[in-house]
Amino acid sequence: MPDLDTSLHLDMLHDYERQNGLLNRFRRAVREMVSPRAFYGLQWGDPETSGPQVYMRDKYILPYVKPDQVGLEIGPGGGRWTRYLLGFKHLYVVDYHAELLSELRRQCNQVNMQFIVNHGSDFPGVPANSVDYIVSIACFVHLEPYLIESYLSNMHSVLKTGGNVVLTYSDKTKVGGQLNSTFSQNSPERMRNMVKAAGFHIVEEDLTVLWNSGIIRFIR
Repeated sequence: MPDLDTSLHLDMLHDYERQNGLLNRFRRAVREMVSPRAFYGLQWGDPETSGPQVYMRDKYILPYVKPDQVGLEIGPGGGRWTRYLLGFKHLYVVDYHAELLSELRRQCNQVNMQFIVNHGSDFPGVPANSVDYIVSIACFVHLEPYLIESYLSNMHSVLKTGGNVVLTYSDKTKVGGQLNSTFSQNSPERMRNMVKAAGFHIVEEDLTVLWNSGIIRFIR
């Protein structure tokens, strides 16, 4: 897996932009008239229609969105999951690439949202002990363990005591994870060890719903 400065994430965004050029958009015009408007990220599964993503939405996201609490999403992409987080009192959306946050603004740009470009694993402008819920779906699958460890340390600083974190991560013990060259070298055992070492308590895991990655929920 390439380092933090890899062009991987911007390449995926640019591929999406090419696929949604004038000709391809014309070809899809009739279909789009009777279906929701497509946006960046849905090519990896729509939480409105795709089984595993629907399950993740209903189990790991919607129950935690509360109007008197603060949420934070890492690597929001085009808003595939962000759209379900808008019910928070305040929502931080964090990414290393300003271009991806600009793409997100096209779909989700509410007054309760704060867009943050970070330096790799930090949360600039987010006060300590202020966040109730942190989520990152399909982002940490691309991060090498040293970056995950750095993120976990910074999460511990901004998360309230009892606050929840939900992450998906690369699982190279699965065939799907092994086949994806952009996925980092990680496994459930390694992920557990990193989470515990950062001072968190693991509440639950799901190692079956995703064919190439794992899901973990933990609290401070």
